Amino acid sequence: MQEISAAYVKSTLPMRDPAGHKGTFGKVYCLCGSVGFTGAPVFASRAAVRSGSGLVYLGVPADIWQVTAVKSDEAMPFPLPCAEGKLAPEAEEYIRERAAGCDAVLMGCGLGRNRGCDALVRQLLDLPKPLVLDADGINALSEHIDMLSVRHGQVTVLTPHEGEFLRVGGELSAGRECAAADFAKRHGVYLVLKGHRTVVAAPDGRLAVNSTGNSGMAKGGSGDVLSGVILSLLGQGMAPFDACCCGVWLHGRAGDLAAAEKGERGMTPTDLLEQLPYAMKALERE
Repeated sequence: MQEISAAYVKSTLPMRDPAGHKGTFGKVYCLCGSVGFTGAPVFASRAAVRSGSGLVYLGVPADIWQVTAVKSDEAMPFPLPCAEGKLAPEAEEYIRERAAGCDAVLMGCGLGRNRGCDALVRQLLDLPKPLVLDADGINALSEHIDMLSVRHGQVTVLTPHEGEFLRVGGELSAGRECAAADFAKRHGVYLVLKGHRTVVAAPDGRLAVNSTGNSGMAKGGSGDVLSGVILSLLGQGMAPFDACCCGVWLHGRAGDLAAAEKGERGMTPTDLLEQLPYAMKALERE
């Protein structure tokens, strides 16, 4: 088991092509949000922008499109069919059409849950793209975790906190590291088990523990930022284990910078977003 270090992150982050254009640096698609959860899609999509993505698309229920459009300057929000304030199964065709032109997809941040939205998440598991599942994207697999088998041969990242991990059949009695390693191997996924010293596990047995971050990050919205960072790095072509490890380290480092400036009590996920570029920039000097 390795501890994720600044040197490791610096050595694995992709170089920026000085002659590149917005298509060079990855196109990613966030499927997030619902009535009552309009912050999550904005946090996730802004994090993808801040982490270097060239183009960030944001699919949200039509009921909240106006809200997210006002909040989004760099990301591009699009309204999708919805019911009860959440994405509806009728959105599937539109989602597949846009996802076909993207390099990676995120589902789950602030989606909320009802029968139709959960069914939509499961229907989209066969998208032939690297897929990040967070929050209600993971909860939709409760009692349906075996459906991950349709992802065989595809890159799949799950980013649960411990409650979500238990909800989809994880077992923590042997400790976080063993639990993450077992789950990743059993289901063929890359698992990011969030919490103090976040654990990253690969299906081939590789295991890493993060050393950055602080208690000020234990606020709603921080996980959405992390998902957006990992999505962005996948979209830029990073190997999935490296993308997860670099994502959690940068996310935690941004949190440490925010805490140094504003303190752990008062810092917010917006502060994480503001510090992400500085966390990456600082690596150039290390």
